[in-house]
Amino acid sequence: MKHIKTYQSQTYQLDEGQFVIEGPIPCSTLDQMTFDQGLSAFRPPKDQFEAVKEISELEEGRIFILRKDQHIVGYVTFHYPDPLERWSSGNLEYLIELGAIEISLPYRHLHLGSELIKISLSADEYEDYIVLTTEYYWHWDLKNSGLDVYEYKKLMQKLMGYGGLEIFATDDPEITSHPANCLMARIGSRISINQLQAFDDIRFMNRFFF
Repeated sequence: MKHIKTYQSQTYQLDEGQFVIEGPIPCSTLDQMTFDQGLSAFRPPKDQFEAVKEISELEEGRIFILRKDQHIVGYVTFHYPDPLERWSSGNLEYLIELGAIEISLPYRHLHLGSELIKISLSADEYEDYIVLTTEYYWHWDLKNSGLDVYEYKKLMQKLMGYGGLEIFATDDPEITSHPANCLMARIGSRISINQLQAFDDIRFMNRFFF
């Protein structure tokens, strides 16, 4: 499968200055930028920036960023599912994961997260993909949001909805381990019945228990 990557960009003139959402961004461009210290949800910012750069160099990898000047204050990643997770078990080349979205705390009041999701999934090539995301409550910033896990779940569902993702049922143990966790996915319009069936087979791998 040829992974087409169509560049998208949108500029926002706000009271706090000019912000740009753009991507997919190549590693050579990321190397010229700085990474906000508030982007620390998954690992220390320096290490996370290196991880983002590595994803940008993957054949299927895509990085979309929110930046002010050359300073990255938010990002979203797309790549194949982790080999240790069930979502990679079928080796489905059209199944990619929205792996992470993060916006630094001082910039969340700008409400550009929805725009980041929307723009990152706006290109026509996504009609050839199933894009999934696994939402786990232990990744959420409950402390700074002031929300409980169920309120935050609603927030994430609404956010992912801007990109066309919907909730899908699954028997994956990590998802079912807590009612706030969920699987969401966007089914491209050019996905065939057979491709969708293969995704369903991965969603439900323990049918014999029922």
